[in-house]
Amino acid sequence: MKVIDMHCDTLGGLLSRREAGNPASLRRNEFHVDLERMKESHYLVQNFAMFVPLRPEEDPWERMLAMYRIYQEEMERNRDMIAPVLAFSDIAGNEAAGKLSALLTVEEGAVCKGQVEKLRELHQMGVRMITLTWNFVNEIGHPNFNEGLKEKMKAAMETWKSLEEGKVQQEQLHMEQQGQPHMAQQGQPHLVQQEQLHMEQQGQPHMAQQGQPHMAQQEQPRQEEWETARLAAQAAYDAYMHTPNLTGGLTEKGKELVAEMENLGIIPDVSHLSDAGFYNVLAVTKKPFVASHSDARAVCPNVRNMTDDMIAKLSERGGVMGLNFCADFLEEKPLGEENPGTIAAVVRHAKHIVNVGGIDVLGLGSDYDGIPTHRELPGAQSMGRLWDAFHDAGFSEGELDKIFYGNVLRVYKDTLM
Repeated sequence: MKVIDMHCDTLGGLLSRREAGNPASLRRNEFHVDLERMKESHYLVQNFAMFVPLRPEEDPWERMLAMYRIYQEEMERNRDMIAPVLAFSDIAGNEAAGKLSALLTVEEGAVCKGQVEKLRELHQMGVRMITLTWNFVNEIGHPNFNEGLKEKMKAAMETWKSLEEGKVQQEQLHMEQQGQPHMAQQGQPHLVQQEQLHMEQQGQPHMAQQGQPHMAQQEQPRQEEWETARLAAQAAYDAYMHTPNLTGGLTEKGKELVAEMENLGIIPDVSHLSDAGFYNVLAVTKKPFVASHSDARAVCPNVRNMTDDMIAKLSERGGVMGLNFCADFLEEKPLGEENPGTIAAVVRHAKHIVNVGGIDVLGLGSDYDGIPTHRELPGAQSMGRLWDAFHDAGFSEGELDKIFYGNVLRVYKDTLM
């Protein structure tokens, strides 16, 4: 078994820990990915993304450079175990030397600031793949989330969560009166905490950060009022998560930058990009491109996933999409219910993608260290377990070799200079 994973956010975790004064090491850590577990799981290549969340107070280029410095330091500190990939031949060379390979990527095309010169500088630094957008509009193009629907979702969520906090407090008071421990005291995930994590991942402030009044100071809501608010929040959430952007694609500058990426040997990555943007990339490029960490929308309707037509078109171009282990992209649960993630859901997506686009279109893109921990695939140590599950589901060893590394390796051969 060999593994190529097209996307992880471990560099961002290392930077955050350093900024907090509690630095961690790429060699061994408590994140989803470290070198020791990668070695044990027979990794061939790990793509390390420099993810830059767009914040008004930060320069995205400078934020990226901070992660790049950490990447350089970790490559030097661990040169006995891992080495960078600048050309396709480096992968075989590193393997022959008994080393893992690191392929550096960027997640958020805004770091280029719309400048071809920045793109060329990224190439000189060793970047070989760029996720064109994250969840915000940038100089290159549009994400697949609708900003107007996001505002409506936020408002509905805040109303429901305000009532939810009061309902939880009421239940806690009742249970304490009965002499029973409340679920929050038993280590169960709190509904409000779950939603706070999700909204923070979407770049949205949680209601508790906006000074919303606590329900202990208000009249306790009636059950029917809470249920009405929950249904409204669910409807708003579904509208936001299920409505793709069919009109806002690549900008004219974005088309120029994507064409230059192909000339330089930087692979365009359409994960997070709008539906319209996907077809723009298809028209602008000639070589294979990727969706580094996206699943199948026909299996789970989240707009972060790929439609069957996209999967087929990506396959026709010779591109690859990487299975994302984020539980919310694998299967949906009603708001407030835990979604820990299952291997069975990953297998369902894999089977559908292969049925639509053929075996050559599928790869791995875990999104490790950028997603909540998947209960059954908690980190790099889990790849053997995933292999076994795929084999038990009917995939042959030859097919598994393609999914776990061969298809992505082919794309790298076709695109990297």
